[in-house]
Amino acid sequence: MKEKIKKITNNKVLQQIVKTMFLRVLGVVTLFGFTLFLTNTYDPKIIGQYDFIRSYLLILGSICILGADQSIFYFTGMLKSSDQLGGLKEIYLKMVFLILVTCLISLALLFLISQNTINLFLNDDKIYIIILKATLLLFFYCLTILNTEVLRALESIYIAELFRNTFKYLSVIIGSILLFYIHKETFLVETFLIGFFFLSIISTVMIISIFNNKSIYKEVKKEEAISYRFIFFKSYPIAVSTLAIFLLMSFDVMFIKKYKGNEEVAFYSLAVKLMTLLLVVMNSVNITISPKIAELFFSKNLTDLSKTMRQSARMIFIISIPTVLFFCLFATQILTFFGEQYLKAKEPLIILMIGQGICSFFGGVQVYLNMTGRQNIFQVILIFAVVLNFFLNKTLIPIYGMTGGAISYVISMFAWNLIAAIIIYNKDKVKVFLT
Repeated sequence: MKEKIKKITNNKVLQQIVKTMFLRVLGVVTLFGFTLFLTNTYDPKIIGQYDFIRSYLLILGSICILGADQSIFYFTGMLKSSDQLGGLKEIYLKMVFLILVTCLISLALLFLISQNTINLFLNDDKIYIIILKATLLLFFYCLTILNTEVLRALESIYIAELFRNTFKYLSVIIGSILLFYIHKETFLVETFLIGFFFLSIISTVMIISIFNNKSIYKEVKKEEAISYRFIFFKSYPIAVSTLAIFLLMSFDVMFIKKYKGNEEVAFYSLAVKLMTLLLVVMNSVNITISPKIAELFFSKNLTDLSKTMRQSARMIFIISIPTVLFFCLFATQILTFFGEQYLKAKEPLIILMIGQGICSFFGGVQVYLNMTGRQNIFQVILIFAVVLNFFLNKTLIPIYGMTGGAISYVISMFAWNLIAAIIIYNKDKVKVFLT
């Protein structure tokens, strides 16, 4: 009977992974359709500016969100293992307050930095105003990211995926088309930013509705509530780790902008976006199993935990390798589809694809460490990787341009995946990598 129940559970997880992956691929198709429109109609300098602001939000947002978007799964697994899911609503509200505080602090710090300093550092006389607009809407961006993961934790998985991969780009897609026809393309960034205001409001209403209408999320006693301090100290190491990952994906863009200009950013960003197809596979699997990892770990069921990690690593690897081969073999044709000038990104694209394919061998090392209370360990590993990535980018990009950025990214990613996999095996004897 137990084996039958376990089989049904495994099939349900597999179905969720497949459906999640489908929705993420749909989001990627939407993103590439949008990218195709931009590369064939917009000036590369405007696209580079847009990609720069996306990177800016990824970095600053990962700081201000304090890791709450990932720690919500940790808390969900912890509360579920003790049948205390009623505490999730209060945790969510406290997370929103903490994010609001950090966003206001970020805005205050921006006002303390002179406009000339920022413009001079980035070699762009207009960049400060755009950064200011992004910072003003930062809270709504962070709230949208948090709400997307909370919806997943509340088991509204498919709605969460639509918010993550489709709705997020809806306003900027519609806006960019309108801007093109009225010849106001320079407002592309503003169109992108304003969408998060509406998404945050809509997703918040949905979450509050779920909390109020489902009895499983009933109120808990005051003495059982989880404090701000506990939430912060369990979340901020994840924030540091998330920031580190975004820095690994953003230092190259920053240095390419500084040394090569907005056009090079646009070319390189296309290669990075194509590489996200592999990240879609990895994240679809890891996000789906993350609450299960926390639940199995706190229940001390290491046998099923090890099995879950091996299965996820196998699935990631099997799907990733054909994708890598396809993009490497047909890189010229794919890039030409976006415009002849984007052929400059061929070499970086191949390097990024091969590197990410190699990293898929390690499965879900990130999600394992974050969901088993080893956030601090993962934080230290990624800080090392960020320092390595910074010096590699600073050294290689001025000489090799986009290719130097791609090499720096791949070396850094491989380093932290390898170190994390070794530490996990030494501590728990769990093989998260492909065997």
